[in-house]
Amino acid sequence: MKTYGFGSVDEARTMLAKLGAPPRLVRHTVLVGEAAELLVDAMKKLGVRVDAHFVHLGVVFHDAGKIRHASELAGPGREHEPAGEALLLSAGIDVAVARCCVTHARWADMETSFEELVVALADTLWKGKRNEVLEKLVVEGAAARVGRPFWNVFVPLDTLFEDIAAEGPGRLARSVEG
Repeated sequence: MKTYGFGSVDEARTMLAKLGAPPRLVRHTVLVGEAAELLVDAMKKLGVRVDAHFVHLGVVFHDAGKIRHASELAGPGREHEPAGEALLLSAGIDVAVARCCVTHARWADMETSFEELVVALADTLWKGKRNEVLEKLVVEGAAARVGRPFWNVFVPLDTLFEDIAAEGPGRLARSVEG
């Protein structure tokens, strides 16, 4: 298994905090991580090859730019995306992981890996939102990886996406706790 410089998600979260992430941002990575874990587990059960460690690290670091653009923690904005990638690269974080700062939000405008799409999907579903275009890309990628027809993979994954999104309000409530 490639480690991308981190043996665990906890090590990555420690690095995020050292870079200046406020507790709210670290909490966000935990909540998005819950959605990512459900996605990764489902992929594995379907026989889909997925670099789970990369997905989990991408989730930890995807919003690192909000360290520099704190107003985007509570409001809209896209400045954190390239700023996060630059921050992570300057800290010596693996290039592929740092790229998640941009791809988690700009996946529709650039070439992305399957794992980057899973990070983006986790960041969408965690709060109860659905995105049909993104979900379709993930299902297509999963189907291609297992060599099965789209619809054979769509049904179980769409059910999972709905289940993850249905828990979004609870995760949102927990995002402001403590």
